[in-house]
This record gives sequence, structure tokens and C-alpha cells, in this order.
Amino acid sequence: MRSNLPLRVLTGLCAVLAPTLAQAADDQGGTQAPEHKITQSESYIMLEPLYVTVADADRPCGTLMVAIGLDIPDRDLRHNAESAMPILRDAYIRNLASFAWTRVRIWEQPDVNDIARRLQRVTDRALHHPGARVLLAEVATRITR
Repeated sequence: MRSNLPLRVLTGLCAVLAPTLAQAADDQGGTQAPEHKITQSESYIMLEPLYVTVADADRPCGTLMVAIGLDIPDRDLRHNAESAMPILRDAYIRNLASFAWTRVRIWEQPDVNDIARRLQRVTDRALHHPGARVLLAEVATRITR
């Protein structure tokens, strides 16, 4: 009959060493990589790209992608904008969806000036205060026809 002594010793060592190994892993994992910043400006907030459907003859035929950032020098207004980001994103997507279904044609480039003006009006209305500038980073269409 075989002795279970090696198994008992191994189990005891695991019980003793597990907390030490977990602490060592936490110590190494605590140093995170530096956050990648788009700009050194504290007043700039980059948003995730916004995607809406483009239609032709009342059928979906592509996607409009708009990437924007907000330049908000006023610290209080910037804090309000960061808090209201879900509301802002919803307002942007609703406005761009309406724009894409009624104004974007698949055979021509979308009017970026019109997009910028629309998003600026949405921003001022959602924040209840002017002072945040909408900066277009990218506007692209993808035709899936």
C-alpha cells in the first residue's frame, strides 16, 4: 500500500504558498501601463466613433461613421459633459441617424460642415450652456450594397 505522505506535503505547501504567490502577483500587476493620451490638453475629450445607417430608396445601404472630440476649456462644463456623456451620445446618434436617412446620398460625400453645425447645436442644447466646441476628427461612409 502506498503512502499519501507526498500528496499531503504538497497540499500543505500549496496552502502555505498560495497567499504569498497571490500577493506577489498583485504586486506585479499593480503597475499598470501608462494611459495613452490623444493630446496633452486637459480640455479635450475624445468620444468613441458614432455609427449610423445610410439609406437609399428606404433601404439600408451603408454606414456613416463620425468621430468627434469636444474641446471644453471650462472645468465645470467639462465635468458636466463627462457626466452627461450617455445623454450626449444618444443625442448625437439620434441626430446623425435622422441626417443619414434624409440627407446622405450614397453617390456623394456627406457635407461635413452640416454635420459639424448639427452636432454643435446638439451639444449646446444637451449641456444647456455654450462653451463646448465640437471638433470633427473623421467622417467616412461605407457602402454595403
